Amino acid sequence: MNLFADIRELVVAELQALMASGVLPSGLDLSQVAVEPPRDAGHGEMATNAAMVLAKPAGMQPRAIADELAVRLMEDPRVAGADVAGPGFLNLRLHPAAWQGLVREVLVKGTDFGRSAMGGGRKVNVEFVSANPTGPMHVAHARGAVVGDALASLLDFAGHAVTREYYINDGGGQVDVLARSAYERYREAHGLSPEIAEGLYPGDYLIPVGQALKDKYGDSLLGRPEGEWLADVRTFATDMMMATIRDDLKALGVTMDVYSSEKALYGTGRIEAAIERLRGLGLIYEGVLEPPKGKTPEDWEPREQTLFRSTAFGDDLDRPVKKSDGSWTYFAPDIAYHYDKVTRGFDELINIFGADHSGYVKRLKAVVSALSENKVNLDIKLIQLVKLLKGGQVVKMSKRAGTFVTLRDLIDEVGPDVVRFVMLTRKNDVPLDFDFDKVTEQSKDNPVFYVQYANARVNSILRKARDAGLDVSDASLSSAHLAHLGHEAELAVIRKLGEWPRLVEIAAKAHEPHRVAFYLYELASDFHGLWNKGNDDDSLRFIQEDTAISAAKIALARAVGVVICAGLGILGVTPVEEMR
Repeated sequence: MNLFADIRELVVAELQALMASGVLPSGLDLSQVAVEPPRDAGHGEMATNAAMVLAKPAGMQPRAIADELAVRLMEDPRVAGADVAGPGFLNLRLHPAAWQGLVREVLVKGTDFGRSAMGGGRKVNVEFVSANPTGPMHVAHARGAVVGDALASLLDFAGHAVTREYYINDGGGQVDVLARSAYERYREAHGLSPEIAEGLYPGDYLIPVGQALKDKYGDSLLGRPEGEWLADVRTFATDMMMATIRDDLKALGVTMDVYSSEKALYGTGRIEAAIERLRGLGLIYEGVLEPPKGKTPEDWEPREQTLFRSTAFGDDLDRPVKKSDGSWTYFAPDIAYHYDKVTRGFDELINIFGADHSGYVKRLKAVVSALSENKVNLDIKLIQLVKLLKGGQVVKMSKRAGTFVTLRDLIDEVGPDVVRFVMLTRKNDVPLDFDFDKVTEQSKDNPVFYVQYANARVNSILRKARDAGLDVSDASLSSAHLAHLGHEAELAVIRKLGEWPRLVEIAAKAHEPHRVAFYLYELASDFHGLWNKGNDDDSLRFIQEDTAISAAKIALARAVGVVICAGLGILGVTPVEEMR
């Protein structure tokens, strides 16, 4: 049950009746009519903008429409009040029974409560992480991994068919640098002094790679020209790094459905096919770009290149796909990769990129629009940086990694559940401070603890009820007489539960999984508030002498736990049943 959607259906039906009776002109577009929580909870439980959005097309004053609509809505048994405010906003209050029924539905549906068919089975590809296979994952990768995985789960919960995908950047010069770095560690494994020249990867994480190369090749590569060993070492080192990355992702609770390789695009005709597709659309031409901004003609040499007409799709300038020497640009395999995703039949593409990839947004959106003839949308979410703090100081870099704090360092320190939840406590495009002191303290300021503590309290209530001989199975609690939940603090918690199905759809439409974390914190806060009121008011305690009253109150607590578990499931966080 999505009570907000149900009341919107009621509002739309009454507007249609007003059109049929001639009070409103016929044919009005009702698609912008919304029912949502009011900004000020004191104004009511729901509010509709119907009169405001229909006033101009109807040629009427919004207040006149709101007055007519209010009279009709009051005839519905669920509606206890319909008050017109300001220029024409309509605030609604429902009878408690309308809210109380939500508790039963949560218990009947379990963690499927709030699951939506909104997506209609649309195929969505979520590409995330896609880190260069040149070392272990670091903290910035961790945030992108969590956002991508949680978004994929959210979209699945909202009725989409989701594919999680990792694009292995194994076709560029960085993997040659990896091979040369690994070769030095191979030499080190033979007792020679490694020559880690500037530009090579210095991290200790390559020492095991060097040893593994020795185990496989013995001393057969020593002293050989680079051309004789580079390709083999590159493949070997890349495979080992990808195995490490897969292990790191597994430790974070992330499993990919597809791993795609950039290297597999070269020499297979797939890049050529993508470019020819664009050429057939009249979007490839030979030309000379204008000088880059900030450079004078004297220090810039114009060259004819093969260009993609991306300005036709909103980009700032056309983009080179082939250099004047005939080699592909970095953009060319990206075109081929996205063409592959389009041809696989996805209805929507989502890429999770680091903030340093902001320059790629317009060109990739342009090429997907072109390749799909505007049928496939590409949404690119940029992930801002994470700053690690301990004792108010920035955490030092990892010695093993050489240049960064690894994801595994973070998981070993606080565990995957804390990592995942904290990474979603800010919107993806806002920098995030990961404060080790905060995430380990037991207080309201620690959102991980606060939400988990609410679920632990729910389970504590259930344990105590069982010890008292009460049947607290969902089947039994769902038959409780919920009219006993009449206190405003109890109704406030139920109303928050009622927002869950709406929140799922809003967050899925916006591609914003952090909204789930925010919601869980608010639900936990309302529940803790109810618990604390029970310390002063015995009638609000969950276990009462009257078993019928106890059943209703325990049913509410259990419903809170169910929704918390559903939300944590989307975030990929394991619920805690008992705090230690």
